[in-house]
Amino acid sequence: MADLTRLTAAETAERIASGEVTAVEVVEAHLARIDAVDEKVHAFLHVDREGALAKAREVDEKRARGERLGPLAGVPVAVKDLFTTEGVPTTVGSKILEGWIPQYDATVVRKLKEADVVILGKTNMDEFAMGSSTENSAYGPTGNPWDLTRIPGGSGGGSSAAITAYEAPLAIGTDTGGSIRQPAAVTGTVGVKPTYGGVSRYGMVAFSSSLDQGGPCARNVLDAALLHSVIAGHDELDSTSIDQPVPDVVTAARNGDVAGLRVGVVKEFRGEGYQAGVLQRVDETVELLRELGAEVVEVSCPSFTKALAAYYLIAPSECSSNLARFDAMRYGLRVGDDGTRSAEEVTALTRAAGFGDEVKRRVMLGTYALSSGYYDAYYGSAQKVRTLIKRDFERAFGEVDVLVSPTTPTTAFPIGERADDPMAMYLADLCTIPSNLAGNAAMSVPCGLAPEDGLPVGLQIIAPAMADDRLYRVGAALEAAHQARWGHPLLEEAPSL
Repeated sequence: MADLTRLTAAETAERIASGEVTAVEVVEAHLARIDAVDEKVHAFLHVDREGALAKAREVDEKRARGERLGPLAGVPVAVKDLFTTEGVPTTVGSKILEGWIPQYDATVVRKLKEADVVILGKTNMDEFAMGSSTENSAYGPTGNPWDLTRIPGGSGGGSSAAITAYEAPLAIGTDTGGSIRQPAAVTGTVGVKPTYGGVSRYGMVAFSSSLDQGGPCARNVLDAALLHSVIAGHDELDSTSIDQPVPDVVTAARNGDVAGLRVGVVKEFRGEGYQAGVLQRVDETVELLRELGAEVVEVSCPSFTKALAAYYLIAPSECSSNLARFDAMRYGLRVGDDGTRSAEEVTALTRAAGFGDEVKRRVMLGTYALSSGYYDAYYGSAQKVRTLIKRDFERAFGEVDVLVSPTTPTTAFPIGERADDPMAMYLADLCTIPSNLAGNAAMSVPCGLAPEDGLPVGLQIIAPAMADDRLYRVGAALEAAHQARWGHPLLEEAPSL
């Protein structure tokens, strides 16, 4: 039997549905792979062996009874440790929630279970999703399977590493400023930030409520589309959820074609700070779009140059508000409660011990930006820039169907290289942040290896809100054309662990 961990999610589902393999066999193969490599990769914070095997047995019993199975029934998935999962630890990569076991499922988790997708466990991440490298996890960094001395992206580096290391065929991530797309770019995988409100945020531990968005991570475009279709849709429990039909992303992924499509290349996403090999691979892919029949034009979005500054006022401000709930009174860590201290003192001691440096930095930035006398100068001004960015997108999408750019300015950097330089770290999200501020849809797809270091490069595709299917149409066309040239998926060039 072929190595079950090397199959695509679509292939795995087909083999389970036909009875060629059992869901239990598939899960056991992935659990064995986790046992073999995760000590080196550190993609998982918690592996739910009993729960995964129980769900797999349930799927096999349904098939034996002749019940109709969903398109991903029995397929394993790894879930970023930001989603509440009933009976399973949810830490958000922080000591302040170490040992917390939720009593309810996030909507995304509930939808996965209802679709008979098998949850393997929870993946490592930057604490409270604050970071671009997964080095800010309170439980240690994750390695990039292409080179374990390099970062797998962040904040969702555990999810991207899990699928890259063949520990899971699918993963769930969240994207506040690029935390699905940036990890996908540096690991040679596919990551999608759906339209804001397209996937429920209920049960996602909030970082920045107007920016956070859950989405799919996969090794190819079709698998991402299948997962997207499972987790998307309106949710009455989420006041920001969009009450509209989910775009038909699966059909788009099966029929990738860019003939006649107008593609805009974002002028502002190149220049100083961009790795030469990244721009080379992106330019080659833009030329490939022309060869495939797309009309390519340059588009200027001048407000995008201010996106990074606006983001690092808006996101910390919202995080300052959201993290106020971690007060040592209701759940999680409690420090200094010996009967001699006030509630305020216990809260201060708990936060000092439970939050990491990056979380403290952003809470302080946000609190300052929201403080009396500074609100209009900082937070208010950032929201005005956000409006300008939205208008730039509106103008651009009046001219073109999709926009493209590098996903990240560089390939994966060495672990520790930017640890003492927050600004250098923040620049990793330079190209991804505008879509979070505007709320539209975006995807990263592999477009080759940088000649300088042999590491993956990602192309970002951006579509208007609720036009997520355009991402999959373009992504699938490029994936097929690239693989025809390369002769194999890009991940086949990754060193084996």
